[in-house]
Amino acid sequence: MAPRNTGTSSSATILPFPRRAQRPDNRRILRIIPDLEGNCLLYSHHALSTEKLFAIKILAWAQLADQRFVALVPWLTGVAKCTDLQNPQDGQSQGYYAPAPQRTFSEIPPQYRAALEAMPANSDSNGLVQEFADLVGTHAAMITGEEQSFALEPVVSWRLYGDGRLEAMIADTDKATQFPILSGDPCLYSAQQSGNFRYFFQYHIANQIKAGGQIATRALQQLLS
Repeated sequence: MAPRNTGTSSSATILPFPRRAQRPDNRRILRIIPDLEGNCLLYSHHALSTEKLFAIKILAWAQLADQRFVALVPWLTGVAKCTDLQNPQDGQSQGYYAPAPQRTFSEIPPQYRAALEAMPANSDSNGLVQEFADLVGTHAAMITGEEQSFALEPVVSWRLYGDGRLEAMIADTDKATQFPILSGDPCLYSAQQSGNFRYFFQYHIANQIKAGGQIATRALQQLLS
């Protein structure tokens, strides 16, 4: 029987595995518009109370890549979509509240939806797409000095990038040349990109801390420890 011809290594053709197509991020923020009416997100927080709801001012409304519309709120170390808050023990979204007419609702107001749908979608690049002023009094807790003390820095504006990132911009006052400091000022830098950033706080909590409120200050110290 004739021996089997196995060929040589040089005659073999190696076919590379096809690369898997990168899945699109369907939760990426495409468009954003700040809330101008003081609307609030209602949420339950059973670690604090099982009998009442809490309210937090809505920073902005957004349209995602999957075409859903969501409310955005500063939440601990980032900006949360209302659909992300699903744990009743530490925060579960329960709809929206409009303080002026004192009514609750469950869908994005039509004027914000129409405005978002009329805006151009951002690209997939990482470049800056949009910047808008913070209208809800957000503060960033920043560690300062070797003694691990903290400072509460007001967020001047928010920047949306093409990949859906939303970054809080705070001011380096040593570099400021114009006052008041407005969106787009060269002295602004990203709080989240700083190694000193820890948490976001709403306006009323930040003011309690600044005023020396014992409960708010103690809570902040526990978070930073």
